[in-house]
Amino acid sequence: MRKILMAAALTIAAGGPLGAQEMSPRATFVLHCAGCHRMDGQGSLPGGIPAFPDSVGHIANTDEGRTYIMHVPGVLGASLTDAEIAEVVNYILETWSDGAPRFDEAEVTRRRAIPVPDVVRKRREIVAELAEQGIPLSTYPWP
Repeated sequence: MRKILMAAALTIAAGGPLGAQEMSPRATFVLHCAGCHRMDGQGSLPGGIPAFPDSVGHIANTDEGRTYIMHVPGVLGASLTDAEIAEVVNYILETWSDGAPRFDEAEVTRRRAIPVPDVVRKRREIVAELAEQGIPLSTYPWP
C-alpha cells in the first residue's frame, strides 16, 4: 500500500503518469532540493546547508559563482539532465533572488565540465570576493 501511495504522490507531483511528461521545476525542487534546503529555502545551519535568500542571487551574479552552483553536491549528484538542472536552478533564482541571470542547458553543460576540486574552498573564495564588494551572504556553516 505504501508503494502505491508513493507512486501516486510522484504522479501528482509530476503532473501525470511518470515518464509521460517532464516534471515542473517546482516539483523537481521538491524532490531533489527541498530535503536539504527546505521548502522555504532556509537550509539548515546545523546540517551544513546554506540558505538561499540573500545569497544564491549574489552568487549567481558572478562568473565563478555560476560555476560553483553547478558543483554543489546536490547539483553534482542529481540524476537530472543539464536542461532539468537549468530549469530547477532558474526556479531557485526566481524564488530567492532579485533578477540573477537565468541558466540555459548549454551553460550548465559548459560549467559542469569545469573542474572544481574543492567546492567548499570555491565558496569561501566567492564569499570573500563578494564581501570585498560589500555584499554579505547568508551564514555558511562549513569551517
